[in-house]
Amino acid sequence: MAMGFCYPGRLPSGGDAPPQPECASLWHAALLTRMPQIEPVLLVGGYVLRRHLGNANMTAAVRAHALAGSFVLLSHPSWRTTAWEQNNSWRGAEVLPRLKVEVARLI
Repeated sequence: MAMGFCYPGRLPSGGDAPPQPECASLWHAALLTRMPQIEPVLLVGGYVLRRHLGNANMTAAVRAHALAGSFVLLSHPSWRTTAWEQNNSWRGAEVLPRLKVEVARLI
């Protein structure tokens, strides 16, 4: 589930602008209430991580909470996170295989 349901535009630095803060507050609870069987819920990227876990450090949060409860925390898949993924090779070795097992179980 996206943080917002519209494209927020671009920043002068070239990245995407942050999602509009009112979007998640307006839609997340309503959608999750209507879809109680959704599992796991993928939290992808820093914006959604901060929404659900506060100002958690991305690396620590992904490592500690990957596949914890109904949430799966993942870094945002982008060319901008290539360095993060290279510096945190445990993600591919530990988190992704567990996610594949979980997805296979649900299918």
